[in-house]
Amino acid sequence: MSVSGKKNTGNGEQTKSVGLFLGRVVAINPTTEQYKEKLGIDLKEDSKATEYLGERDGNTTLRVDFWIQLENTGEEVVFKKISYFLEDKVRVNKDGNKTQYINGVGMCTWSATGDNFPDWFKHGDIREAKVGEEDFYAFIRTWLGGIDFRDKDSILELNWKQLMKGNVKELKDLIDTEHAVRFGAMAIVISKEVTNSESGETETKEFQGVYNKMVIPEYAFKAFKLVNYHDPKVQAVLLGKASKDLKTQERFVLNVIGEYGCKDFYSFKEIHEYDSTSNPVASSAPIVNEEEEEDDY
Repeated sequence: MSVSGKKNTGNGEQTKSVGLFLGRVVAINPTTEQYKEKLGIDLKEDSKATEYLGERDGNTTLRVDFWIQLENTGEEVVFKKISYFLEDKVRVNKDGNKTQYINGVGMCTWSATGDNFPDWFKHGDIREAKVGEEDFYAFIRTWLGGIDFRDKDSILELNWKQLMKGNVKELKDLIDTEHAVRFGAMAIVISKEVTNSESGETETKEFQGVYNKMVIPEYAFKAFKLVNYHDPKVQAVLLGKASKDLKTQERFVLNVIGEYGCKDFYSFKEIHEYDSTSNPVASSAPIVNEEEEEDDY
């Protein structure tokens, strides 16, 4: 791959940004060498950025980092990272009376019995879903927007055993295929409380992130230039709509502002430099995904 432009300072750059951007996946779980060659980032010797495998409660975990090159930033080459966390554990609801299932094209639903699935879900092989797969496959479906997943012959199944060994070759092989398209995502700023190792005092630290609960196809991205989705009146209209009547961009807005949506600082405007004075929680730590971690380039 050949790129040119100003040197990128990585996802841990001092100048943070928020808002919606268009981009393409250019790297997945890069090695130390690939960080430098593909992203222009020199990792510190003690960096843990390439430690993708882990363990939780005796279960193997895997962090999958998708590095996206932004396409609406002029001549400057800018990359953002969106991460997904997978765990080798079947996903069940809080009450333990329902299990999540996934079909042959990466769509998920819940069932208490493991059968009687809705017609829209009956596509290919159906199995129990593992923790993290729902958002992970939702991202892949948008990224691979060149595939018609409504076609009965389409399939989207990754080798789970290989993933749990840290092998993401199946994904890397898809980066430059005709199926991979550009898509819209949202840069966010995450705030969390940390303890200063020298003073022992608690302080709020901010770092760059990308919202990983939903990304959108390019056609839906364009709608945000026409409508102010921060307007409470606009949001009220969306909240009053039936699910079947919602457009993709409207689902995205409700996903972000919903009870289980984004707890960090975000913007529905086109990507722009972050101004901490506009963040009402900049001085207090909001609730954040416990899996989020600060980059250590």
